[in-house]
Amino acid sequence: MNDPRHQLGRQAEELAEKFLRRAGLKTVARRFSTPLGEIDLVMRQGDTIVFVEVKARRSADLADPQEAVRSAKQRRLFRSARFFLRQRGWEDRACRFDVVAVVWPENGTPSIEYLPDAFVPDD
Repeated sequence: MNDPRHQLGRQAEELAEKFLRRAGLKTVARRFSTPLGEIDLVMRQGDTIVFVEVKARRSADLADPQEAVRSAKQRRLFRSARFFLRQRGWEDRACRFDVVAVVWPENGTPSIEYLPDAFVPDD
């Protein structure tokens, strides 16, 4: 639990949630675990369920955090989202997949890039 990357990820998730709440989204679940993986945040905007992947980096010099959500990760998120929706009886609800990219340099101010509707799974 003392892994700096793990700590950065948790801090980025908290920052992303606050950012999204200020943007008017409501929190439904945090770090929702399924047999297929974890969903960082599940939010609601109106009647739409929003599945959020949070990506964090210490430096903007590295690849953009949102580029880490490649097709294999997208498929896992989509399957985890279906699991979540089935479990809640919300299969008929509209949903989308957003990415929040956080660049948080050591001893610096974090920056956030929000990508609503970042991808549409092809599953």
